[in-house]
Amino acid sequence: MFTPTVTDRMQGRSRVRRRYRRLSLAGLAGCLAVAALVVVPTAGQGQAPVDYIQGVVESNSGPEAGVWVIAETSDLPTQFVKIVVTDDDGRFVLPELPDAIYDVWVRGYGLVDSSPVAIRPGAEVTLEAPLARTAEEAARVYPANYWYSLLEVPARSEFPGTGPNGNGISENMRSQEQWLDMTKQGCQLCHQLGNLVTRDITHLSHLQFDSAVEAWDHRVQAGVRGGTMSAFMNRFGRQAGLEMYADWTDRIMAGETPDAPPRPSGRERDVVISLWDWGNETSYIHDEITTDKWNPATVNAGGPVYGVDGGHGSLIELDPTTNAWRTIEIPVLDLTENPAGTRFAQRFPVPSPFYGDEALWQAPADPHNPMFDDKGRVWMTTKVRGNELPGWCQEGSSNKYAQYYPTSRSGRQASYYDPATEEFGLIDTCFGTHHLHFAPDDDRTLYFSGGGDVVGWLNTRVYDETGDGQQSQGWCPLVVDTNGDGQITKPWNQPVGALRSVDVGGGGEQLEDFDSTLDTRMSPGSYGIIANPVDNVIWGGGTEFPGRIWRVELGDDPPETCRTEVYEVPVIDGEAQGFGPRGIDVDSNGVIWTALSGSSHFASFDRSKCGVLTGPEVVDSQHCQQGWTLYQIPGPNMKGTDVRADFHYYNWVDIYDTLGLGEDVPIANGSGSDSLLALDPQTEEWVVMRVPYPMGFYSRGLDGRIDDQDAGWKGRGVWANYGTNFNWHTEGGKGTTSKMVKFQVRPNPLAR
Repeated sequence: MFTPTVTDRMQGRSRVRRRYRRLSLAGLAGCLAVAALVVVPTAGQGQAPVDYIQGVVESNSGPEAGVWVIAETSDLPTQFVKIVVTDDDGRFVLPELPDAIYDVWVRGYGLVDSSPVAIRPGAEVTLEAPLARTAEEAARVYPANYWYSLLEVPARSEFPGTGPNGNGISENMRSQEQWLDMTKQGCQLCHQLGNLVTRDITHLSHLQFDSAVEAWDHRVQAGVRGGTMSAFMNRFGRQAGLEMYADWTDRIMAGETPDAPPRPSGRERDVVISLWDWGNETSYIHDEITTDKWNPATVNAGGPVYGVDGGHGSLIELDPTTNAWRTIEIPVLDLTENPAGTRFAQRFPVPSPFYGDEALWQAPADPHNPMFDDKGRVWMTTKVRGNELPGWCQEGSSNKYAQYYPTSRSGRQASYYDPATEEFGLIDTCFGTHHLHFAPDDDRTLYFSGGGDVVGWLNTRVYDETGDGQQSQGWCPLVVDTNGDGQITKPWNQPVGALRSVDVGGGGEQLEDFDSTLDTRMSPGSYGIIANPVDNVIWGGGTEFPGRIWRVELGDDPPETCRTEVYEVPVIDGEAQGFGPRGIDVDSNGVIWTALSGSSHFASFDRSKCGVLTGPEVVDSQHCQQGWTLYQIPGPNMKGTDVRADFHYYNWVDIYDTLGLGEDVPIANGSGSDSLLALDPQTEEWVVMRVPYPMGFYSRGLDGRIDDQDAGWKGRGVWANYGTNFNWHTEGGKGTTSKMVKFQVRPNPLAR
């Protein structure tokens, strides 16, 4: 076991009230509001204290329905914000407020921000909301995806690209859909596009570029992710990509604005949002976790919530009852012959415009994704050693998995933190790890994505009994039964990538010399991962274009009994119906859900509708188009296309109604739209839960927890985190920290 280093953030907090929006909404300070206050008497002796603020929002046009009322304070151990929406008559109730002095103000579409009023819980107030005077003034509070919708992508007639001596578009770009997918899964993996710092280049004006194209060429090389961003730009055809983004910023800086978003309506007005600052201004808090997916009412109920800071190799722990947070350093194995290296320490093709050459991320553990088990431990994918594999993972080993299919690398491995003992366990793995999920089985099997062409797992029951990481783990290559004999046997057909009977672009190749008497090893990518609770079979998916999901049944004696099925997003008459799966989850009926981040659909896949599961015809992965159902996610389209501008980093299914919208409600991260997007599959209606402040809510994952089953809406909620790589992209700019966010749905907008 390893004892962590803990840094407590409860002391030494700043008492300065931060006005994030004033940094990004400069020039609006003159729009003053007048507030009428009526103080409500505090509770008498023996009565519960009053913990809410209520009132009404009005403008010159009368009561303002569907606008946000925001209360924030720095009187607690960390900055705290509560946000609600006004009802049809402009009334509001801000519930469950810790005792403090709050700045209370209004933000809404068609308005400019009102001036804050400093009040305590127990007050009743009328807030005066100024109307926006121009379209540009109103648009300053629109979500990033509305601004990104102004991006004008090349026309369909420009594809396939003809290269640098033709139209400048890369010859590998086969279709407009593939280009659009790159603007999402390539250019938005680290942060939103369309927020203020990305749609404007005035912060680069001191460098005196001759054109916006030159400024964008500099921008995509700058800072800690410069190499990655520049590489994605090259995949467009560099000049064509730079010209597209330069044209976008030129038009916006000349005054072009997007259409207005709709104000919250229906159940969206019942949403209550709470935010806590955690981490520091350079923390890269990739994901959060609050409980065990299969036991959300019993594991860690009411306890601390956790995130992993990939930039600093640590866990972040927030106690929502005390409103305090701390950092816990994640250890690595100290092996002189195989040290864990420092990631992202010095990768600056061009200095950052905000931090210069400062090495912001020193992260030996490089954590990516946390997950609770049923014992209340927090498991993570982390780097516990260097890149050199142990001998027992490699060819020639006596390990049965290595004998069947030896692995070649593992960038991350696995670890856990036990809050009860405050100790860590470090587990070496032969396979790479990225996301992770527990199966609801007796072995408490922990499955991992990120293994490339294998799926790996850890039997945590065996690990707890033996402490032996080698004995507890296994892995399988992804091999499909294409000869139809009901089992997997060597040798295999060996594909390179995605297999499609039609050419819709992407990085895959047609399978040459296919032998129908052999089974076929697939490489569909390994990103999302989830265990189906109905049959305890693992599902996963990749991020290739147009995208595939896969199912692996381990059988009685893996790895020999492992059998894979692969299903590609439907392609009809050469056109992908959707593209870009990333996240993956499952409902209580065994239906798989994946958010298509490229085409901005929520997709379900029902394997029970498939007529063919094995045989030669499954090799192109298009054999069960009828299993797919695609739901278009709301929001504006990219200019000149029918593809939405939003981006969805991951998704989750609320099996146990932790939010309050019902069981089995799928929720997508609106990573480009400051939101979580909940779908009712029966009515196909959406509830958009927007985080209006601070703008830049870029979430990567989410989960839900029930703290008190008898407390109604107050005892449950869904949690997510500002997971952007660059917190200075968030409203407020440099100095802004990440935030933990809790979403609750009450029975009506005035429930207390």
